[in-house]
Amino acid sequence: MTIKLDGRVAIVTGAGQGLGRTHALALAERGAKVVVNDLGGTDGVSANAEAVAAEIRNAGGEAIANGANVANLEQVEAMVRQAMDEWGQIDILINNAGILRDKSFLKMSMEDFRLVIDVHLIGSANCTKAVWGIMREQAYGRIVMTSSSTGLYGNFGQTNYGAAKMAMVGMMNTLHLEGAKYNIHVNCLAPTAGTAMTDGLMPDAVFKLLSPESVSPGIVFLASEGAPSRTVLCAGGGTFAVHKGFETEGVNLAPDRLTADGVAEAWEAINNEDGMRQLQAGFEQTEKFARQGAKALGIDLT
Repeated sequence: MTIKLDGRVAIVTGAGQGLGRTHALALAERGAKVVVNDLGGTDGVSANAEAVAAEIRNAGGEAIANGANVANLEQVEAMVRQAMDEWGQIDILINNAGILRDKSFLKMSMEDFRLVIDVHLIGSANCTKAVWGIMREQAYGRIVMTSSSTGLYGNFGQTNYGAAKMAMVGMMNTLHLEGAKYNIHVNCLAPTAGTAMTDGLMPDAVFKLLSPESVSPGIVFLASEGAPSRTVLCAGGGTFAVHKGFETEGVNLAPDRLTADGVAEAWEAINNEDGMRQLQAGFEQTEKFARQGAKALGIDLT
């Protein structure tokens, strides 16, 4: 099987260096036309974005550079207009742009907390909002949010980053449901890579092993026509895995044990993984709780 993206138009945010750069190059290599976005200077021109776009063009592809700040909706909408004016469609959105402001929560300012949320979460929402109507109209879209193991599992000193990255999963879950009938697939990539953002945070040998190039094949797959939807693809050093969230079956405590003491006494059973399953939407949890409660109280919900 050979994945081809000929005729597809992709926007990759934060694509001036690191993972975004290798994502943009990998998409272009498979035939996609690419908007290379990277935050520009005071004149709106990003030298990094221009360099990556030139690299794609020199290799025979099509690319344009853009310096929009993803946290600014007006600039994002202008970027989308630029893509539409150039190519008349947008098929792929890779929400990759991000920053770090690491500190323990005690020492972290709320300004730094908000800034990280603005770039990662609001930035991804802005870009997705700007292309959503276009993708609905053309009945095709592939959107990738960038999550992280910090969001999925936690990491000391990254409360802001972890909150933003877990929010990507929440956004994916609902947009998957809303986009399904319009052939819009929404997924997350949770990458581990040696980039400017992670330089100094890991041993040199590990840094070199976890190259951005070893992650980007996952982006090409998630951007393809045959991509899944509502999947968190984890990637690093050439290894790929899928993160899944499961919920235990649970125990209903009504009517006689519906107290905090009852929760404590039943904790082992509540936490029991037998019968645990992956729910596909929030209402499935509601249905489960209602079914168990009705059974405990002898209520017929039919």
